[in-house]
Amino acid sequence: MKKRCSFCGRDENEARLLISGMTGFICENCVEQAHDILLSSGLLEAVKEAKADKFKLKKVPKPHDIKAHLDQYVIGQDEAKRFLAVAVYNHYKRLQQPADKSGVEIEKSNIIMVGRTGTGKTLLARTIAKLLDVPFTIVDATVFTEAGYVGEDVESILSRLLQVADYDQAAAERGIVFIDEIDKIARKSDNPSITRDVSGEGVQQSMLKLLEGAVVNVPPKGGRKHPDQDYIHLDTRNILFICGGAFDGIERKIAQRLNTHVVGYNSVQNVRNIDKDDMMKYILPQDLKSFGLIPELIGRLPVLTYLNPLDRDALRKILVEPKNSIVKQYEKLFKMDGIKLKFPEDTLDYLVEQAMEYKLGARGLRSIVESVMMDAMFDVPSQDVKSFVVTIDYARKQLEKAHLQKLES
Repeated sequence: MKKRCSFCGRDENEARLLISGMTGFICENCVEQAHDILLSSGLLEAVKEAKADKFKLKKVPKPHDIKAHLDQYVIGQDEAKRFLAVAVYNHYKRLQQPADKSGVEIEKSNIIMVGRTGTGKTLLARTIAKLLDVPFTIVDATVFTEAGYVGEDVESILSRLLQVADYDQAAAERGIVFIDEIDKIARKSDNPSITRDVSGEGVQQSMLKLLEGAVVNVPPKGGRKHPDQDYIHLDTRNILFICGGAFDGIERKIAQRLNTHVVGYNSVQNVRNIDKDDMMKYILPQDLKSFGLIPELIGRLPVLTYLNPLDRDALRKILVEPKNSIVKQYEKLFKMDGIKLKFPEDTLDYLVEQAMEYKLGARGLRSIVESVMMDAMFDVPSQDVKSFVVTIDYARKQLEKAHLQKLES
């Protein structure tokens, strides 16, 4: 059976080219006619303009406005929000500043955030990127190895950013990259070793040129480089890098430094003033060096801020107050099925207590609510009900059931 164009009926002998689809074919003449129709209708230009405007950097909001926006989505962490707002504002203001003859060049201010799991590091970065409408990607530092070893090259960070930007190079060069788990690539030891540290110090060294700003050869489809492929030349000078990590145990490094420095006159008074329950507030770049980050990397992350552990009050607010709070999300999901969902106050308090026990911050809180709501999400949409109340007894029963399943598996 001869192949024929599904539009004009010409067979494969009459057409110079037949392009096959899932259920038919189209010849070169019909493709040309379709293109002319799109041009005359103005649709092609509209698509091009929409793509060009997708990541067009608009007027940069002031630091107060950035923080106010963050307040709508992230509870607490005021100090970190202020640091981020100023750093991001200065970074994008720097991009919009035309070159002048004064010779003053404003360097970019990459950011490093230190805080336990679930304190809001990733959410802060994502919320800022969404506000500015710039390409944003999250990468995990633990998957990278030094070039030439099994694992991903650090250049694959930029491949992901390009993909998010729909391969719009100009947009990607104004994007934001969040590098998570930066503490996991800390130098394994201060002692020289015959074994090369390819996933620790080696990766840190590889990141230096990306963070500082350089034209990097990026494989268009990610993966390892090889000599015969074409590269996209991406300039990282205007890409904002935000790094985050838990840095478990860094409190001991901070305490050691404070104990070392608090000597001599008034030493007893100084020790008394140190808040031992919140050592993170005293963090300095030298503590990151003691933890295992190399000085060159720390120097390229000039803005250092910390995130407080979330207490009961903060977790309680996270449940209900942000614009996209966990409770509001579930209420919306049930509303789509015509069902009114209600969480009584004592149920909310119980969920917070459970989250405090897990010590996983907001992320742990979400996992707990997911466990409580799973059966309801499965069963209730099939039932003829107008409302559903998540009582404390129901929540307790669901959590106990979830724990039993975990133990059995």
